[in-house]
Amino acid sequence: MTEIQPSASTRHRLVIVGGGFGGLEAVHNLRNADMDITLIDQRNHHLFQPLLYQVATSTLATSEIAWPIRHLLRKYKNVKTLLGTIDGVDTAARTVSTADGETIPYDTLVLATGARHAYFGHDDWEPFAPGLKTLEDATTIRRRILTAFEKAEREPDPAKRAEYLTFVMIGGGPTGVEVAGTIADLARDTLKGDFRVIDPASARVVLIEGGPRVLPAFSEDMSAYAKQALEKLGVTVHLGNPVTECHTDGVEFGGQSLRAQTIIWAAGVQASPAAKWLNVPADRVGRVVVNADLTAPGYPEIFVIGDTATVANGGKGTVPGIAPAAKQQGVHIAKTIKARLVGDQSPRPFVYHHDGDLATIGKRAAVTDFGWIKLKGYIAWWLWGLAHIYFLIGLRNRLAVALSWLWISVSGARSARLITQKDAAEEANTP
Repeated sequence: MTEIQPSASTRHRLVIVGGGFGGLEAVHNLRNADMDITLIDQRNHHLFQPLLYQVATSTLATSEIAWPIRHLLRKYKNVKTLLGTIDGVDTAARTVSTADGETIPYDTLVLATGARHAYFGHDDWEPFAPGLKTLEDATTIRRRILTAFEKAEREPDPAKRAEYLTFVMIGGGPTGVEVAGTIADLARDTLKGDFRVIDPASARVVLIEGGPRVLPAFSEDMSAYAKQALEKLGVTVHLGNPVTECHTDGVEFGGQSLRAQTIIWAAGVQASPAAKWLNVPADRVGRVVVNADLTAPGYPEIFVIGDTATVANGGKGTVPGIAPAAKQQGVHIAKTIKARLVGDQSPRPFVYHHDGDLATIGKRAAVTDFGWIKLKGYIAWWLWGLAHIYFLIGLRNRLAVALSWLWISVSGARSARLITQKDAAEEANTP
């Protein structure tokens, strides 16, 4: 293994690309190390992605789940933060290049560049079925959901009105289940009494999953409970038939057509181009197939973590692409980098510790599976909420989110029910 040594003229230069869970955890654990750290992200904020769907469904405001990266790192004197987009890595020169032409040298590089939603070769579906990975995605989906009710209120044609009041979720993982359940709550509870022509409770929420069950990462009994809980909320669940077409009028699946004006995609992800930058092996969704110590094959000075990497998990497949896993990887590489700086080059394979799986279904039910204990229903919902509040950053945000959830649970009201954007086509038609 090539030893990592500080360059002749400067301290050791660590570049971390990506301010998500893994990248920030690495920075936090290296905040007192004798090195210069540069963190680069294309956005100026760190996003608590597990609650992103609650922004999309009007439960939380954007400021309650996102924080300025500069503010989070302001006390770390060895850290410099840059706002920029990386478009390549020169492994020979050990530099990364930005979209605006800047070249940044490194001695050690960490790629934690995340992933975007993938459409399995049908990228033309994205305008009709946006995914949910960024704050921009969330506010776009929130606008489409709320605008659909507004358009239905003004639509005289019953058939067209039914299209506006049909909401389709594609994908039965945690995001799909959580969004479908929350839209059902929004329609049947939050919007009750707000309209004069339509009855929001008549809205049709449909979840389409190509596999045999929802929440496939959970046990079969938990998946069955989640399906029953969704149906109790009024969600129609279709299993076993993937979507074959997605267009401006709706979706097609299992030989049938469903007309709908609001479609949300949660069926797949595509990693960033990191594997192409390094010219190393990748899995089918573009994630770098890393070594046991989370380094890229052939490049011991480059670590790849989070949704950018596929990591073997012993005999249990691969490490899941969830926030706790990324945080554990951030801690691991920080320890490895510290050890290398003092001359310890011994192998340090990453060992993942799975804390459990959680998913919520509407505002009063959830499923939690910690292996040694499985819970479902209202108690699981409280546990899910406490776990998410614990991982939020800052007392203010914890209190704000807790109070929002408590108020919604008691009253059904959602204060973040704001339409803040328009499609380009809508803008063009606005007088």
